[in-house]
Amino acid sequence: MQLALKNPLIFFDLETTGTDIINDRIVEISYLKVHPNGMEESKTMKINPGVPIPAESSAIHGIFDKDVVDAPNFKEVAKLIARDFEGADLAGFNSNRFDVPLLAEEFIRADIDIDMTKRKFIDVQTIFHKKEQRTLGAAYKFYCQKEIENAHSAEADTLATYEVLKAQLDKYPDLENDVVFLSDFSSFNRNADFSGRIIYNDNNEEVINFGKYKGQLVNTVLEKDPGYYGWIMNADFSLHTKQIFTKIKLRNFNK
Repeated sequence: MQLALKNPLIFFDLETTGTDIINDRIVEISYLKVHPNGMEESKTMKINPGVPIPAESSAIHGIFDKDVVDAPNFKEVAKLIARDFEGADLAGFNSNRFDVPLLAEEFIRADIDIDMTKRKFIDVQTIFHKKEQRTLGAAYKFYCQKEIENAHSAEADTLATYEVLKAQLDKYPDLENDVVFLSDFSSFNRNADFSGRIIYNDNNEEVINFGKYKGQLVNTVLEKDPGYYGWIMNADFSLHTKQIFTKIKLRNFNK
């Protein structure tokens, strides 16, 4: 099924030094930009993470230090990537929990002002798990009757994810061919930050989603526990999470 798009939709995948969205770095990015008129364009580039790639990560994606020694660092290509991503909605496999927040961290570190919170996010893995409970390789075989060649390469995983989403739309009549619907369906919460530490309630108010204040309004916590903001700023939270806490604090201060 051809995707019904109002905005370009970018399918993307990251290969990284590890699975920590705060401390790990990108070593390869691949993205396929699908335009509303059906035109497709793709890019794949290796990134020098600036740190050694752990052997256990290289064993998964096959990218070693020698492969990225002459590659640009993320800051050198961040403007190019941001320009390609501008105005597009985003899709991936496990992207809401990993690829999107890690990419956001890299943009912040590169001093690139791109507001990805205005995007719609489709996580094909979430759709698959809600429907079938499998992995990307199994999803590709289940929906497309094919094996992924070069699995765990960013480019192969990106293309497979695109094909899986189209096949999901063909298979499930209750899935609407609409980015807003698919974004809502593939989200478990409405996140205020990409890490899901802050979510929106039914009244569109920011709510803490972790720790001793879980379920409480951020506004309320910042007022009753002034030291909480300082703890957030000094703790090991993502840069984007800290940005959101800061925006809420400043918004309240300026009332």
